[in-house]
Amino acid sequence: MEREDKAEKTSFDPKGAVRVLGEYEGEAPEIFGVPTSTGLDRLFFKVSQEDGKWKREPLNGIPFRAVINITGEPDTGKSLLAEQFAAYQAGRGYKVCFVTVESPAQFLFRAIQAKAEALGVPFDKVEENLVVVDAATNPAIRENLYNFLQTLRYAVETYETKNTVVDSITGLYEHREIMARQVVRAVFNELKKLGQTAILISQKRSSQSSETAEAAGGLAVAHIVDGTIVMDKILITNRWDASLYGAPIGSVIRTIRIDGCRLVPHDTRTWVFQIKEDGLIDLVEPLENLISKAQSKSKGG
Repeated sequence: MEREDKAEKTSFDPKGAVRVLGEYEGEAPEIFGVPTSTGLDRLFFKVSQEDGKWKREPLNGIPFRAVINITGEPDTGKSLLAEQFAAYQAGRGYKVCFVTVESPAQFLFRAIQAKAEALGVPFDKVEENLVVVDAATNPAIRENLYNFLQTLRYAVETYETKNTVVDSITGLYEHREIMARQVVRAVFNELKKLGQTAILISQKRSSQSSETAEAAGGLAVAHIVDGTIVMDKILITNRWDASLYGAPIGSVIRTIRIDGCRLVPHDTRTWVFQIKEDGLIDLVEPLENLISKAQSKSKGG
């Protein structure tokens, strides 16, 4: 006999969840960019019609009040990008909440200090505007979702932050990946309620393809957040790769790609980026251009 599931009767009133679209106009956030100080800022854009033609206008940042997931293998630059974003925003006078889940907070100090110096923003302003939640050394926060959300809310509301970084969201469900969707959904909803522009760092497992949006917990993060950025690295190990990419054996080509964004249009190409000597990240050129130049050079063109 087939089992019949019956909906549980409650005192729930559905009227509060049903509204005409136009009623949301006053609550809808503006469409503009929150700068990361990297080439990513020009890859998000909005379109408008002018003289019967569609015109693309760079957003000059990640979308305002978007929750963006950054995923990749170890040593692909995820934390560097998050630190650069946090230091740049804090240096411009905007409050940032930085939740460190992997590394104790004291190790963040020097990393942010170095980023501020490289960016040319006043470190005293960064110190004043960057609020740190140390979940790495506090299991009561890291391993208890309710406590984590309460602490996040306290930090954002008390210091009136505009931006939030969580490095990493994976650390909140480590060894409990079956809970990934529940954890990510709760954090995402809280960040939305708090009006934050946010970056969540996701770690990949060794069995997962490096170029996909999948991370620990499967696609739970990518399915829930507003957009995903995939960071990857290509190790040149043979002559075929060396010829294809025009790079010597043993070298590394770092790539970055916006896998998707539900809030605004975006560039879908894979871009080559570099981590400069000062630790800053910036985009160089589309990967297709690098390959095209390498092929042209190998043919003597």
